[in-house]
Amino acid sequence: MANLLHKRVSTDQQSTARQNLVLDEALIEDPGAFEEDPGTSSRLQRPKFRELLTYARPGDTVHTSEMFRLVRGTGHIHDGAFSAMDLTARHPRTGELLSTVKFMVQTLAAAGELQRELTYDGLRAAEAKGNKGGRRPALAGETVADVRAAYLDGRSIASLAREHDVSRGAVRTAVADLLPDHTTADQDATAPELSVTLDMPGKVADFLRATELEPAERAALDQGQAVRRGTGYTLRVTGLPALHRQLLDRCQSLDGAGAIPAQRKARREYENRVNTLG
Repeated sequence: MANLLHKRVSTDQQSTARQNLVLDEALIEDPGAFEEDPGTSSRLQRPKFRELLTYARPGDTVHTSEMFRLVRGTGHIHDGAFSAMDLTARHPRTGELLSTVKFMVQTLAAAGELQRELTYDGLRAAEAKGNKGGRRPALAGETVADVRAAYLDGRSIASLAREHDVSRGAVRTAVADLLPDHTTADQDATAPELSVTLDMPGKVADFLRATELEPAERAALDQGQAVRRGTGYTLRVTGLPALHRQLLDRCQSLDGAGAIPAQRKARREYENRVNTLG
């Protein structure tokens, strides 16, 4: 009996680092890995998974870091990764269909499809309001002088970041030599940021766990400490301020029209905590 690993990412800008970490920690004995090439797994055809199915024998075990790596929607059951699997096998004694297997896979596929639809709806709602996901851009070269002049006139870093739709870090970089604690000695060196711990509402943490994240972001969530709060919980996450801002950007769709009120409230609570970082 063999242990077979299947790994994939959705785009060629991502890596399987987090999947490797999860599978390594599982201490799987003598694994055989089947890893999709970046940029191919977003389509229904997944050649490495089909190769795995051809290679596998009765009694072999297939391991993956999470079920959604295999099935992300009901279309994957009939036309994608699961199309080569017998989901209507019959019981050897009764001859009845093993419908429980098909039901389980279809339920997981539908759950993945629903999560993806909610994410897309939230992103469309955010775009309709003029918001875009991802990391905020840096200051354009022609605006740096204006930002520096406004800062010298007494404008705060936060207000300048809002006005120019950039991160506070981008403004700090533009006015680094004007900051009160700046000295000639550190002119060529930036003081390292220290890690901070923030409580992330459970609804935000649950959303991010089902979202494509960078390895460092995923590791921060995995290492977070869950603290029960009545019927819910918060996740105590430790990381650099920049990491908290990135996680906040990742869940921007929770503040859109497609999100339920509890999700919007949870994201805004997390946003208020991240904003205290300056």
